Amino acid sequence: MSHDVPRRALGRTGEQVSAIGLGGWHLALSHVSEASSLEIVRTAIDRGITFMDNCWDYNDGASEIRMGKALRDGYRQKAFVMTKIDGRSRKEAARQLDESLRRLQTDCIDLVQHHEIIRYEDPHRVFDEEGAHRALEDARQAGKLRYVGFTGHKDPRIFLYMLEMSRERGIRFDAVQMPLNVMDAHYRSFEKVVLPELVNDGIGVLGMKSMANGIILKSGTVTALECLQYALRLPTSVVITGIDRLELIDQACEAARTFGEMSDQEVTSLLARTAKPASRGEFEPFKTTSIFDGTAANPDWLGEEPARVQALISE
Repeated sequence: MSHDVPRRALGRTGEQVSAIGLGGWHLALSHVSEASSLEIVRTAIDRGITFMDNCWDYNDGASEIRMGKALRDGYRQKAFVMTKIDGRSRKEAARQLDESLRRLQTDCIDLVQHHEIIRYEDPHRVFDEEGAHRALEDARQAGKLRYVGFTGHKDPRIFLYMLEMSRERGIRFDAVQMPLNVMDAHYRSFEKVVLPELVNDGIGVLGMKSMANGIILKSGTVTALECLQYALRLPTSVVITGIDRLELIDQACEAARTFGEMSDQEVTSLLARTAKPASRGEFEPFKTTSIFDGTAANPDWLGEEPARVQALISE
């Protein structure tokens, strides 16, 4: 197999990661058998796609379980493994992290991220003295994880607030994951508002939703390959893409090999084609609806509000 996926720096961490990453959510969808998911992970790694995305809540944990099985037999040592936790309290975040470690069958996860920073109250809960960030720092000191980041898909201004609060506390994140695609460039744009901040701070940039799970393709203005190439041309560390069948590994590798061939003129044309359909967020429903907000549908995943706040309210 040809290893034709370039490597990129993960911010200032010193790590080199594959420019394309494998999305974990797709690995346990109903039409993907466990055997197929294991083959997808191992084939991707053999081809040079070594950044593995996952999350504690994906498919009720089945995505992590399948990835853990796929990473046996020496594959764990070839992969950079990332997962996400939903807990906002120190207790719940620690519980979810330990569960992820068991499912992934590893003693240490390379990158753990606060998932779905989609509300202005999320940073307050994460950075509370009994919040989730304390749990991740405890875990880092215990050797359970190496790097810490956060993710979200709703509004770039919430990300700026998260970054502002982290700076006030002397916290520097290692990575941030966000939507980066041809539609985002026109509407509530993470590319325009957040990306420059991350590059300036030396934070690893993880692009996601390059096709919005295929929804952007339904606009009829862009191909899958163009979506991936566009995202790869941005100053990203990794562009994460969902792969639920083996042939999509070929597509991902082709994008990683050819993105540099997309000219500035072609990018201008691409953005012109997508401007009108992107103007109201119709093809990015993760920004404009709650359909993609797992923690909104399952608030118990967040854990309890800070005890001192509850005490203040009850006085």
